[in-house]
Amino acid sequence: MKHSFLSLGLLVTSLTSFVLATYKNSEGVDCEKTVIFPITLTWERGSPDGFERDMIFINGHYPGPTLNIEEGDNVEFVVYNKLPYNTTIHFHGIEQLNTPWSDGVPGLTQTGIPPGESFVYKWTATQYGTYWYHGHYRGQLEDGLYGAINIKPKRGTPHPLGKISNSSKDLHQLEKALDAAQPVLLSDWSHFTSEELTQVAKDANIDQLCGDSILINGKGSVNCPGVPFLMSLIPPPLLPLFASGNLTDKGCIPLSNTLAQTTQPKNLDLVPHGMYEGCNATTSEPAVIEANPRTGWIGLNFISTASIQELVVSIDDHPMWLYAIDGRYVEPQLVDAMTFSHGSRHSVMVQLNKPAREYTIRLAGSGLNQKVFTTGILSYRGGDHSNIPNASINYSGANTTASVRYLNDHTVVPFPPVHPAGTVDQTIKLLLNRTGAVWQWSLNENNIFDAAYEDINPLLYNPNGLQNTGLTVTTKNNTWVDLIFAVTITGGLQPPHPIHKHSNKAHIIGLGTGEFNYTDVAEAMQYIPESFNLDNPPYRDGFYTLPLQTASTWMAVRYKVENPGPFLLHCHINPHLTGGMSVAILDGYDAWPVVPTEYQPGGNGGEISQQPAA
Repeated sequence: MKHSFLSLGLLVTSLTSFVLATYKNSEGVDCEKTVIFPITLTWERGSPDGFERDMIFINGHYPGPTLNIEEGDNVEFVVYNKLPYNTTIHFHGIEQLNTPWSDGVPGLTQTGIPPGESFVYKWTATQYGTYWYHGHYRGQLEDGLYGAINIKPKRGTPHPLGKISNSSKDLHQLEKALDAAQPVLLSDWSHFTSEELTQVAKDANIDQLCGDSILINGKGSVNCPGVPFLMSLIPPPLLPLFASGNLTDKGCIPLSNTLAQTTQPKNLDLVPHGMYEGCNATTSEPAVIEANPRTGWIGLNFISTASIQELVVSIDDHPMWLYAIDGRYVEPQLVDAMTFSHGSRHSVMVQLNKPAREYTIRLAGSGLNQKVFTTGILSYRGGDHSNIPNASINYSGANTTASVRYLNDHTVVPFPPVHPAGTVDQTIKLLLNRTGAVWQWSLNENNIFDAAYEDINPLLYNPNGLQNTGLTVTTKNNTWVDLIFAVTITGGLQPPHPIHKHSNKAHIIGLGTGEFNYTDVAEAMQYIPESFNLDNPPYRDGFYTLPLQTASTWMAVRYKVENPGPFLLHCHINPHLTGGMSVAILDGYDAWPVVPTEYQPGGNGGEISQQPAA
């Protein structure tokens, strides 16, 4: 990985986080500590998969450094923007309780941080678990602007590890592994910058669905196995979708496919060579995760930072015990492979009880848009570095044998249980649609959240700023709300949409196929009660719609409004986000927050706390 002298100099001054022993919050209450975490963003040349391009480095690194904190800590996340562009940072899954001004969404909670300027995001870690931070201005996620967040739970927080093993030895080792769990970032990567990808999509009128590689902890290679092999990965029932042409040599659905790209006129001459076809293989060092077999277990916190790819992961000969998802403990499940919606986090325990050698970590793109694959290594310390492949998944993420156990997201339930309200105060129906140009998408009828809205006076100061656009919905504080997402077949072929709501986790109480021809959930339960779970449903900050191929689908999500402020609800497929697939939920409109002076228009979060004297 290339580092310039500039980035190395910034690394020395910016990498370390500072910890202050005590801190009084706005109510004058002593908190345990404040963690000051400075990052410097630079625009440099880098080659995560062996191909060099311009990209974003964070303190001279890609991916960025991990923010390690404890539940209850106060955080001062200091951004020094040395990019040639505006930027913001969002803390994915962090609820920002009473600090909506630190959510990092341009046009909603702040203006972009200009080049050469800084911004201080101040918030309290009111949750435990695995989260991540990433750029939220335009498509900067695709340029490498992301890193992990690990929040250790308060002492005494109940955990479900005793359901993995009732052996006292195992439980002791599992608790040690929990404390030492390490992040594993799963990413996709393009050889084009986010700005180039967005501009080509607009100029050529295409939906940007094709990348170059996928990465594990920022490392991977470009694979070019050939079109015949790639086509052999398509399940026979889906072959009619490719009647207009084979996958490209990069594994992508060709731009001639009207099911994926619609029948609208296009300017395909404006799509540069190499964006959809023209595969050039590279060879780079794979990611290596070292495991000490003496510890008995290893904890891995998988984070999908993917922009376009639906990713599947497995480890040869090593089943995984899922024990937390989206930062919260769940009833453990033993699986061989897991599929990730974009932005989701899956925490697992892996028993280290195999011969001391190397085992392949397999990562595949399982979506229809592209067949793409990479590997990493789980390496036993003291082993002989031999590797005997024994795959659970193939190049496209499909099972290699009938006995492979996949995680079923719909069966993941919280530990301890978290129950939604039996009734709600408000129902909001949203129609997910592709509308306008080929690259444009909407989350509410045909209303597109234009990128230009990122530069308006933020809704935090001016909540009526998008009035009459169909892009805002309002809720009242201390009420329960249902979000009904409808994906209709009349809108054409659509992938599963990974919907992310800022601030709240929510209960996924219902999923189904067909039209949702009901006023609300209460009415629907009179006719299709089997489609709902109000007892202990999945509790997530990301909600994956069902795939739409031959019939319409719907999803019902229930949450409690308890943190007033403007929070984005959007699809986390990056081209869909930049293509307009968002709405702003003005939560607790009747109890709108008073914005501190340092976060008023023109403010940058104020001064950071003083570093203690050496």
